[in-house]
Amino acid sequence: MDCRPDCGACCTAPSISSPIPGMPNGKPANTPCVQLDAQQRCKIFGLSSRPKVCAGLQPSREMCCDTRGQAMTWLLELEALTAP
Repeated sequence: MDCRPDCGACCTAPSISSPIPGMPNGKPANTPCVQLDAQQRCKIFGLSSRPKVCAGLQPSREMCCDTRGQAMTWLLELEALTAP
């Protein structure tokens, strides 16, 4: 599955504890990553500076759903269920 244009839900909804260029302390949940461009695409996609957790996340029907809103809901629910 390919990423949906203008989505970026997977770069917004989950928290990331590892450093990201421009976000040395990671990012909190429901916060857009500073590496998202105007089209909601990752500016460091494919670069070694991209966190491993991001590189390991692959789009799937279950996660991406049919709309960005649905994906945000699914990912925020997953975030809540896996929070420490």
